Amino acid sequence: MKRKSLTIALAALLAGSMTFTSCIGSFGLTNKLLSWNNSIDSKFVNELVFIAFWIVPVYEIAALADVLVINSIEFWTGDNPVADAGTVKNIETENGMYAIETTTNGYHIVKDGESAVDLVFDAADSSWSVEAEGVSQELFRYEGSDKVVMHLPDGQEMEVSLDAAGVMAFQQVATNYNFYAAK
Repeated sequence: MKRKSLTIALAALLAGSMTFTSCIGSFGLTNKLLSWNNSIDSKFVNELVFIAFWIVPVYEIAALADVLVINSIEFWTGDNPVADAGTVKNIETENGMYAIETTTNGYHIVKDGESAVDLVFDAADSSWSVEAEGVSQELFRYEGSDKVVMHLPDGQEMEVSLDAAGVMAFQQVATNYNFYAAK
C-alpha cells in the first residue's frame, strides 16, 4: 500500500512540475507544420491536408511533442530545438536587396553582396548587439519583462518602459539624435 501511495505521489509531482512551470512556449514544431500547410497554393489541397493531418493524428502528435518536450527544452535552456537557424530570406526594399540568415543567436544580414551586419542576442545578460567589421556595439538589454535599457549614440543609456508611453518617449529622443546628427 505504501509503495502505491509513493507511486501516485511521484506521478502527481511530475505532472505538477510540468504544468506549473509557466512554460507556454512558442510551439515551434506545430507552427512549422501549420506554416507548411498554409504555404500550399491550392485552398482545396490545403483543406484536404488539414483534414488528413487531423484524422491521422499528425497535428496532435506535433502539439504533444511541443507541450511535453520541445517547449520544456525552450523554457529551461532558452533555445528552441526546432528554430529556423540557417534559413535565409531575401527581402527586396527600395534601398536594395537584403539576405537575412537566421542564426542560433540572432541574424546575419547582407545587403546586395556588401559587408555583413550581425544582430546578436546574448542570453547571459539578455542583450542585443550589432556587429559589423569586427566592431560590436550593444543596442539594448532587457531589464525584466517590462523595460529595456537603450544605448544612445553619445554613450548614455535610457531606460524605456515597454508600453506606448515609453516607446513614444524613446522615439522622440531618437528623432532628436537624428536631427542633431544631420546638422
